[in-house]
Amino acid sequence: MKYILYVILLVIFQSCASQAKPVLVDSEMETNVKENLAYYLYYPEDYLEKSDKKFPILLFLHGGGESGDSLITVKRNGPPKLIVQGKKFPFLILAPQNPDAKKWWNTRAVKQLLDSIVEGNRIDKNRIYLTGLSRGGGAAWEMAVQYPDTFAAMAVVCGMTPLPYASWINKKMPIWVFHGEKDKSIPIEESETMVAKLKEMGYEVLFTKYPKVGHSAWIKAYETEALYDWFMKQELK
Repeated sequence: MKYILYVILLVIFQSCASQAKPVLVDSEMETNVKENLAYYLYYPEDYLEKSDKKFPILLFLHGGGESGDSLITVKRNGPPKLIVQGKKFPFLILAPQNPDAKKWWNTRAVKQLLDSIVEGNRIDKNRIYLTGLSRGGGAAWEMAVQYPDTFAAMAVVCGMTPLPYASWINKKMPIWVFHGEKDKSIPIEESETMVAKLKEMGYEVLFTKYPKVGHSAWIKAYETEALYDWFMKQELK
C-alpha cells in the first residue's frame, strides 16, 4: 500500500514539475570594486613660482610590460623615461601603474585618480591631455570613448582600438596615432582601420607610421618633440 501511494505521489510530482513555468526573479546587488593605483606625478619647473597660473596635465598610460607592483618600471618608457633622462615638460604628467600584470587597465579607477589630481592641483580643466602605449594605448582609446568631455587631445601609440564605438569619441578632440608597420603584437591594421573610420566621420586625426619598426614604436613616438608642442596648442572644445 505504501509503495502504491509513493508511486502515485511521484507521478503527480513529475506531472506538476513538467508543467511548471520558468521563474525570472528581480533582484539587485551593490558592488564595490577597489583598485590600488600607485603613480608618479611630475610638476613643471615653474609650477611653484607661478602660483596664480593653472597648468595643463598629461595622463600617461604605460604598456603591459610595466604592469605589476614595482612602480619604478613605469620609468622604462614614454614621458617618465624622458623625465629620468632630464627632459623638462611644460605641463604636469600623471603616470599611474596598472597593478595587475595580466589584466586590462581599470579605466574607471584611472578616471577617479585623474579627477582627484586635477582637483588637488592647479590644473587647467580645458587642457587635460591623454596618451598611452600598447595596452595603455588601448586603455586611452577606451577612456576617450567613455569620457568624451574630459580630454582636449589624445595621442595613442600601437594600441588596440574600439572600432564599433569610434563615433562616441568627442568629434572636436584632435587625435594623433603612432604605429610601427612591422608590429607583430598589435598589427598596424588596428590603427589603420580606426584612423580611416574616424576620418570618414570627420575627425581630426594625424597618423604616423614607422616603416621598419615593430611593437616598440613608442620609442620614436615619445621622442617626437613636435608631439608635445602639438599637445600644448590644444584646448577642450
